[in-house]
Amino acid sequence: MRRRELLASSAGLAAAAGIVGQTASDAATRDRDAGREWYLLLQYQLAKPEKVEPIATYYREVAAPALRRIGVGPVGIFTQATDTPTPSVYVLLAGRSPEVLATCTMRLLSDPEVGRSGASYLSALPDDPAYQRVESSLLLAFEGMPKLQIPAKKPRIFELRIYESHSEKAGMKKVEMFNKEEIAIFRRTGLTPVFFGQTMVGPRMPNLTYMLVFDDMPAHDRAWRAFGADADWQRLRAIPEYADRNIVSKVSNVFLKPLEGSEI
Repeated sequence: MRRRELLASSAGLAAAAGIVGQTASDAATRDRDAGREWYLLLQYQLAKPEKVEPIATYYREVAAPALRRIGVGPVGIFTQATDTPTPSVYVLLAGRSPEVLATCTMRLLSDPEVGRSGASYLSALPDDPAYQRVESSLLLAFEGMPKLQIPAKKPRIFELRIYESHSEKAGMKKVEMFNKEEIAIFRRTGLTPVFFGQTMVGPRMPNLTYMLVFDDMPAHDRAWRAFGADADWQRLRAIPEYADRNIVSKVSNVFLKPLEGSEI
């Protein structure tokens, strides 16, 4: 049953990826999008903390090497930075096209080595599943940050943020705001991005999703204070077309820590 569910999920994403490709067929759009990465963000919702390590082990030892063989990576593996009785494992995959990411689960399941090495995870029984459910989002990197930036492998925390908008037009205006100035202000004030992506397929659309990295929570707090006090940010947010009340309807965030073997 789990294999069929995973195949169905991949097939749906593959169909959506095909639609994305069709709507971006003109030459101007192809030129503009050239070099921009695509991301697949997966959230595995778990029944108990003991389920974190089996998924992390599967990605670290089985899936990540197989994904590299088909041109997908880096592979980020995370969980919440603070303990919770019902944790999640977040997996971030980078690829050169939506098709590569949308079909990666099917390709993994057809790989004999994955079937052998990942048998304990892939063959989980219905009365003891590996996870409760998985939510996925397919994202297109921003023009202002077309490639994911891998942070240094040192103690670090991540902040994953999602900005929802009330309409497609409002959502695109927030993307424009980031591309034109806000990303640069982030960098200058100590907010270090890992990626920015516009959600093309996934829940809570329209939205954009991005990830920041910090040494620790005090560094997080200092950087956000510096950003909030920055003169260029104050000027930018005062422009009526960029006012939060006009283009952002909800902001949510989660703090994450990398699990062993994470490439991000």
